[in-house]
Amino acid sequence: MRYPDFFIVGAPRCGTTFMFEYLSRHPDIYTSPRKEPQYFATDLDSGSYLDSLSFMRDRDEYLDLFSGARPGQLTGEASTWYLYSKDAARNIKAANPHAHIIIMLRDPVEMLYSLHGRRLYGGSEDLTRFEDALAAEAERKLGRLIPPRARNVKALFYREVGRYSDQVKRYLDIFGKQRVHIVIFEDFRADPAAAYRGVLEFLDVDATFEPQFRVVNEGVARRSRRIQRLLLSPLVIRTARWALPQRARPLVGRAWDAINTRGTRRPPLDGAVADKLRRDLYPDMVRLGELIGRDVAAIWK
Repeated sequence: MRYPDFFIVGAPRCGTTFMFEYLSRHPDIYTSPRKEPQYFATDLDSGSYLDSLSFMRDRDEYLDLFSGARPGQLTGEASTWYLYSKDAARNIKAANPHAHIIIMLRDPVEMLYSLHGRRLYGGSEDLTRFEDALAAEAERKLGRLIPPRARNVKALFYREVGRYSDQVKRYLDIFGKQRVHIVIFEDFRADPAAAYRGVLEFLDVDATFEPQFRVVNEGVARRSRRIQRLLLSPLVIRTARWALPQRARPLVGRAWDAINTRGTRRPPLDGAVADKLRRDLYPDMVRLGELIGRDVAAIWK
């Protein structure tokens, strides 16, 4: 068993599910049956029971995710918190010094609003108003106002998640520019075939292959939060882990998500909240643009 050849490392809510699904259809690529094992983000894993639901900890269990690959296929996974993690880049480098890194970035204001909605959906956020969640960051860094069933608590520090420049620099410094490929989500949305082809060329696989592109990972909400809390209880999780083989668990999880999920469209982010957050994040956008040679501040204005 060997570690993956490539990693989609984030950021969250930036099209990683699109890219992961499209790469999984390529005949020369084998992707993990679990999209986000988060194995290498050791600094974000508190060691708690709840975090065990998000972060794989067992090496053999992690490597087994890729045991189904055929000879000659590239293997890969996508864990969106690897970018934010301060340990993941070094951990990946130690496991596979020749790994290819794919980073996907989006207007951080839009990304954070979408992330807040996703964490509400997953039960890791309990402040329904985005502006309240932003205002709570200082208290949360002191360990207060933490949702009782929050996983990956450091992801509640929204502004830090949205400051991309240091996160991207970490991967460029550790892997070098030749092994890091950056996709701007707005480019991907405008021309998914071209962005996908660029990733295939970066991975050095047949770039003429083109899947049928469709929307995935749309806005969603839980039909029943009470049932969701029950299913995440230690007793239910322990029973499921005992009864279900590793490879069946993602299928069961996706089936449950389909049952307990309804499509929804969040109201637009309040303009005043968006403008203030954009001012907070603008200096980092400028630094990121200088780092990657692309005026992202102009794209995300």
